Amino acid sequence: MASAVLPSGSQCAAAAAVAAAAAPPGLRLRLLLLLLSAAALIPTGNGQNLFTKDVTVIEGEVATISCQVNKSDDSVIQLLNPNRQTIYFRDFRPLKDSRFQLLNFSSSELKVSLTNVSISDEGRYFCQLYTDPPQESYTTITVLVPPRNLMIDIQKDTAVEGEEIEVNCTAMASKPATTIRWFKGNKELKGKSEVEEWSDMYTVTSQLMLKVHKEDDGVPVICQVEHPAVTGNLQTQRYLEVQYKPQVHIQMTYPLQGLTREGDSLELTCEAIGKPQPVMVTWVRVDDEMPQHAVLSGPNLFINNLNKTDNGTYRCEASNTVGKAHADYMLYVYDSRAGEEGSIRAVDHAVIGGVVAVVVFAMLCLLIILGRYFARHKGLFSLTSPRIK
Repeated sequence: MASAVLPSGSQCAAAAAVAAAAAPPGLRLRLLLLLLSAAALIPTGNGQNLFTKDVTVIEGEVATISCQVNKSDDSVIQLLNPNRQTIYFRDFRPLKDSRFQLLNFSSSELKVSLTNVSISDEGRYFCQLYTDPPQESYTTITVLVPPRNLMIDIQKDTAVEGEEIEVNCTAMASKPATTIRWFKGNKELKGKSEVEEWSDMYTVTSQLMLKVHKEDDGVPVICQVEHPAVTGNLQTQRYLEVQYKPQVHIQMTYPLQGLTREGDSLELTCEAIGKPQPVMVTWVRVDDEMPQHAVLSGPNLFINNLNKTDNGTYRCEASNTVGKAHADYMLYVYDSRAGEEGSIRAVDHAVIGGVVAVVVFAMLCLLIILGRYFARHKGLFSLTSPRIK
């Protein structure tokens, strides 16, 4: 917002001095006297009494322009558009634009509303006060335009773990330019933005280079826009689809206690997870051929009647279009009585420990009793002992 007072008497006098200086010598004195006499006829004002405020409005909403007068003397107030066309002269509207409506008119204020504001309405609006000299003040209307469209594009719909992909987000036709922020889930990432200006409107494109991992599968990539015309979060997102090689894990389902003895059975289950899901799961024996009595059923391996010749490393292999992986299980077959002997040894050790504890407790009790006995009879021994002369 700025204010101006139209030329006063002193300003005219200054202009007269400049003009007289440039005139031929014969006319110089005459011109100077004429201009100074005319300037003297213009009264001087008592200072600027007209005030306005700048307006910021979102496209499509309502802007309010107020021309305010301090120390009003009932002078005429006029409002003009950026093209200097009169919108309101007092309470009369010469301009044929029904979007302008009078909100208040008095000797101290002219308030006008402008509905359905568009970008073409932006600019300086002038308030004029017909005092002597006339006064003028202007207000600037700034129109905010939110992004017309928000688009996100991923270079590849399906990515492979470890691959770097390009993600682009475009916010079109806003004013001023938008700020774009990137998120992967709840984690903020940093992108690179470029701004293109056309007809006072801005299109912003942000590029994000993202290296994906198997943990990113199903995680949203979010493009979020910050703009003064937008309240809340304006965002769009795409979910990552990441393919990864299998993850393999071997689960022993029998025997439950985990101790494999001669004559027992062994059951192993191979669990393989990947994207795409592994279609082939195979069992091999790493250091030898698979036992003849072993039974393979998909992801399951059964070995009945275990013996020591079955000792070795058994490997589960799984593969998909991304790659292959494996997990190993090392089998050691114990003697058939290994578990029983272990239990007997445990019982013997417990019995021996109990006996030792009882003996130690008895000896402690005996020492305590003897100590108390000698303490009581110490004086008696002193009285009955013979004296040596």
